[in-house]
Amino acid sequence: MVKATNAPASRKRRKRVLKRARGFRGGRSKLIRTAYDSVDRANANAYVGRKQKKRQYRRLWTIRINASCRQHDLNYSRFIDGLKKAGVELNRKILADMAVNDSDAFTALIEKAKQALAAA
Repeated sequence: MVKATNAPASRKRRKRVLKRARGFRGGRSKLIRTAYDSVDRANANAYVGRKQKKRQYRRLWTIRINASCRQHDLNYSRFIDGLKKAGVELNRKILADMAVNDSDAFTALIEKAKQALAAA
């Protein structure tokens, strides 16, 4: 009896992995065993990277908001506290965009936060 190798499916699977490994250096892009390892690690890092991306954006927004707040003699944490006490529900993404592109509106928010802090 002839040994069945499932050649078409195996070739398709290997080609798919080698296609994902395109651009890797050396044997990682040419040898199937090392390509499997490299692609598995790349997939794991991509998963982690998608989570880190969200953290990095939030850090960037916080830095931008803080920089704009400090120009108006207020720090980030007091500003956020003041906004919460004033009942303003804007997320950090929008606040950072306002801090960079619409300084007049951001200044109005800072004044509102200062008033809420003084009243509390």
